[in-house]
Amino acid sequence: KVPQAYTVLWSLLLCPSVSVCRQTCPPEKFDCGGAASKCVSLSWRCDGERDCENGADEDQCAAGKHVAGGDVQGGVRLMHLFPECFLHIIGHYAKACPSKDFQCRNGKCVAPIFVCDGDDDCGDASDEEKCSTPTCGQHEFRCNDSECIPALWSCDGDPDCKDKSDESMERCSRRTEPQKPRCPVGEFQCGSGECVHMNWKCDGDADCKDKSDEANCPLLTCRPDEFQCGDGSCIHGTKQCNKVHDCPDYSDEAGCVNVTKCDGPRKFRCKNGECVDSSKVCDNVKDCKDWSDEPMKECGLDECADNNGGCSHICRDRRIGYECDCPSGYKLLDKKSCGDIDECENPDACSQICINYKGDHKCECYEGYEMDPASKTCKAVGKSPYLMFTNRHEIRRIDLLKSEYTQVVPTLKNAVALDVDVSTNKMFWCDLYHRKIYRYASDSSQQLTLIDSLHSPEGLAVDWVHKNIYWTDSGNKSISVATGDGRKRKVLIATELSEPRAIAVDPHQGFMYWSDWGGQAKIEKAGMNGVDRQVLVSEHIEWPNGITLDLSNRRLYWVDSKLHLLSSVDLNGDNRKVLLSSHHHLGHPFALSVFEDRIYWTDLEDEAIYSANRLTGHDVVKVAEYLNNPLDLVVFHEQRQPKGKKCNTCNMGSLPNGGCEYLCLKAPQITDHSPKYTCACPDGMELGPDMRRCAIGKSVTLSSTLNERDSASDHYLIGNNITVAVLGIVIPIGEYPLLPLVIGLLCTGGYLVWRNWRRKNTKSMNFDNPVYRKTTEDDDDEIHIGRHSESIGHVYPAVSDDNKGSFRH
Repeated sequence: KVPQAYTVLWSLLLCPSVSVCRQTCPPEKFDCGGAASKCVSLSWRCDGERDCENGADEDQCAAGKHVAGGDVQGGVRLMHLFPECFLHIIGHYAKACPSKDFQCRNGKCVAPIFVCDGDDDCGDASDEEKCSTPTCGQHEFRCNDSECIPALWSCDGDPDCKDKSDESMERCSRRTEPQKPRCPVGEFQCGSGECVHMNWKCDGDADCKDKSDEANCPLLTCRPDEFQCGDGSCIHGTKQCNKVHDCPDYSDEAGCVNVTKCDGPRKFRCKNGECVDSSKVCDNVKDCKDWSDEPMKECGLDECADNNGGCSHICRDRRIGYECDCPSGYKLLDKKSCGDIDECENPDACSQICINYKGDHKCECYEGYEMDPASKTCKAVGKSPYLMFTNRHEIRRIDLLKSEYTQVVPTLKNAVALDVDVSTNKMFWCDLYHRKIYRYASDSSQQLTLIDSLHSPEGLAVDWVHKNIYWTDSGNKSISVATGDGRKRKVLIATELSEPRAIAVDPHQGFMYWSDWGGQAKIEKAGMNGVDRQVLVSEHIEWPNGITLDLSNRRLYWVDSKLHLLSSVDLNGDNRKVLLSSHHHLGHPFALSVFEDRIYWTDLEDEAIYSANRLTGHDVVKVAEYLNNPLDLVVFHEQRQPKGKKCNTCNMGSLPNGGCEYLCLKAPQITDHSPKYTCACPDGMELGPDMRRCAIGKSVTLSSTLNERDSASDHYLIGNNITVAVLGIVIPIGEYPLLPLVIGLLCTGGYLVWRNWRRKNTKSMNFDNPVYRKTTEDDDDEIHIGRHSESIGHVYPAVSDDNKGSFRH
């Protein structure tokens, strides 16, 4: 029997001409063949039942070949024999791509820049067929595998070629061998370079990229009376399926069915605990050993005939006794009385808003969303949503509706964290190699450096209302904020942080949230001005890699790369819920984002992007694969950054920037009387008596590495040649190294005089871009990359003019 692919292909190939080729059945149907030309559902193929009269739908199923569409290799052979007709078939089956895109053999659309780039972007390798050997440009280095990378990346201590030939000893001599980061005490150095907790070594779960933490480990075995958890640890056998999570990865409660065999209307439980069929009750045969199935006084008695059995609504007579029941929308409050069911107590009842009625409920959507009449879920109003993600050397974009796959920013070194400002069409990202934060504006296609002199920036969040950016730095163990242009910045939190990773902000309520995967892993929150710090999650958490906020439904989601979990809590840390526990779909999740009723995450182990239902964790779908180190991702859509009813509170009054001399930061809205914002000063300075202007603190450390970016006619900038205006006198500090101490004493002792001077027409200090940073480790060239290590990326040509412009085009 010829499989489905052959049937379709031969029926087309044997046509008189290519122009009249046609398929016998639609693509979603299976052709039974024969004279009747019967079509059956493709899902009926190899289901064990003969649906075709000739049994063709069950042919060749014994060997496990469920040929939904036929044998692939045979189809490829036919393609080479009859390419013209095959292309005609593809054109008939597949949805047409835009004229500027390349159409893969499987129907997927990719940007032309991805064709013949060495990566399987289609998923079926059709974009890499018939490709000539690439020639590298004048300023590019050609790897041994013919890949091209910028010449400056060669011999920089960081392998960029897939075969690492850009850092070979023959080419780079002693400069080659990159110094792998030295891990601190209590951490294990992976062979691939990254650092993980020492207690993760030999725990049965590979955490290093090269799995070196599980090499040469003794075999973990549990006693016969113990249960082995997914991470290799052992618990007593009685703790399995006891409705308590005893294993760190919750594997002891996976697959448990807590239903007794006597549940249901067709079963009867004898008084001694036995179960018999309900049909055997009151049949004059004693089936229960205690004869409880044949009570003489109750068999044949209809209790419902007397006052409805005392039931408030429905009385159902049984062979023995009776039961009270309730109509739809009601439940038994006791054994006889019915009350209304509050369907809204179930968080999965509605997509967004649930309104309870007596005996019923109603679902509604928030502003900016509309109810889908088919799925009854809330859909965002506006333009097509995009998934934007980093893969170390690039920032790419996937259209969630059209499945278009394009490149946004090429030729990056080690881009990790990513966020966007939808209203201004700007993109921000952190580069671990350069230790900087960059901004890209689509209208001008300009890439600007905003923040430099960082250590290990791993998390980034944009305040789209007040136009500030927040980031975590695991090297400096700090959380900082800066204006959107990078000219003003400040460290907000620098205590009790170990390995801060991801960060997210809620500009309307004034809170920021971050994850920390240090020795005491946790998820915390604080005001966006650094006050009111509190821990949200600190138990059953090991490696919280990515976090994201669902502002509409007031929940925080995170992925745990160690426990392989996708979880959520409300924004107060309560109502915790595990949505998904899976080693397969959560092998090494890195980042996640939520949109509508779906949650999306990247997985480094599978090099893919997955999505699932954000309410249940069900319906897991692979959105994209073969992505080559997908790291951070965000959903680009206006509803992901709602404007809200309140605008930028720092610009509501008559004073610009809220009257603040330096930074104006949103304050947490704890009560109705909370301040809308507070002012902040650069590191080393503090607010004066008016709580708006900045004064020099008691101890100031000025770095000689500060950069001077902009200057104004009547302002002095702190730079390499530092000048400070004190009491109206301009003093060159560079010539007198002890003067900073003298200045500090003068400012402290003569504060009232200094304040009077400030009120007069004397020159003032303007910190347009102070770069006050803590000193880093002695080895300035050491890059603490945590879990990122030697990620392998690929370099693509520069974006053509057609691809420039809006992220949306």
